[in-house]
Amino acid sequence: MIRLICISLICVQQVSVFAQSPKKGRLVTEKLTSEVLRENRIGLDPNRTIKIYLPPGYEGTKKSYPVVYYFQSMFTPVEQVFDNGVVSLLERAFSEGVSREFIFVAADYSSPTVGSLYENSPVSGRWIDFTVNELVPFIDSKFRTLKQRDSRAVVGHFMGGRGALKMVMSHAETFGVAYALHPVATGNGYSPWSLISLDWKKVFAAKTFDEVGNARIFVAVGQAFLPNLDRPPFYANFMFEPDAQGEPRPNPENIIKSKAGFHLEESLIESASNLRSLRGLAFDWARFDGNQDHVYSNETFSRKLYDLGIPHEGEEYNGDPWSKVWVPDGRFYNRTLPFFQKHLVFSD
Repeated sequence: MIRLICISLICVQQVSVFAQSPKKGRLVTEKLTSEVLRENRIGLDPNRTIKIYLPPGYEGTKKSYPVVYYFQSMFTPVEQVFDNGVVSLLERAFSEGVSREFIFVAADYSSPTVGSLYENSPVSGRWIDFTVNELVPFIDSKFRTLKQRDSRAVVGHFMGGRGALKMVMSHAETFGVAYALHPVATGNGYSPWSLISLDWKKVFAAKTFDEVGNARIFVAVGQAFLPNLDRPPFYANFMFEPDAQGEPRPNPENIIKSKAGFHLEESLIESASNLRSLRGLAFDWARFDGNQDHVYSNETFSRKLYDLGIPHEGEEYNGDPWSKVWVPDGRFYNRTLPFFQKHLVFSD
């Protein structure tokens, strides 16, 4: 609206600007019955819930869109992914031109243990195969997507950040862009695993996963990287094993094997050509993580990427891993979304 205002015989035009709310997209829920995830020993339900956010322009056009796949961290149900304000951040970004529109997908990566470590295991599930061979084709068949790798991105937080990096390390033919928000397990950190203090006797005596206490993540690592189908109830070997008297002792062979699988830096050389082929690779880490192994590991991971000639963005920021990601001016809005705008392909 334009009004004419006269002050001391001087007339000026005043333009009133009314702030408009961002246009709304639509959140839909689909069900995917996985054949891949039937192969497991931990009681995975093959029926997976998939949450799909369709951007505001989707309904009124015949246009196809890029797709961003989100990997959540441990113990996070897919329903909680959209409780953190991600939809409002996306719609604000689309409205303000921070990013062009894309489809945002979050699948159910939960399990009866800690949730997916985004690996393939005959014990805890073939999660990489599920993602590449089932989830992506399912989304491409149901929605108007740009069916090319340079129009697909992965983003994850914490353990999901590890998943995002692992996915492009192993399947750069499917995903062309990746951003990892404070990924963990990128490297060894400071502490030798043989010095980690856990109640391994409790693990050896446990009959259910809930009984292993604070060793849960390491039992899950054993299921993923040291599977043993002849060793119930967890069907895994461990980095500590009982000696003849039943006392836990470090097992060097198991430690080396599990670290080689879990820590991403151990497979960087074999993944280098995949990573060099990406349109965009970035990750960040919080300086004040209570576990400084995560900070050191990400610094080291970035240095090794440089030595291997792999283009990437790596950034340390002031804060902890949780409080500066999903806030209105946080890492997702100010770093991740502009990165996708720069590197994703938004047309055929």
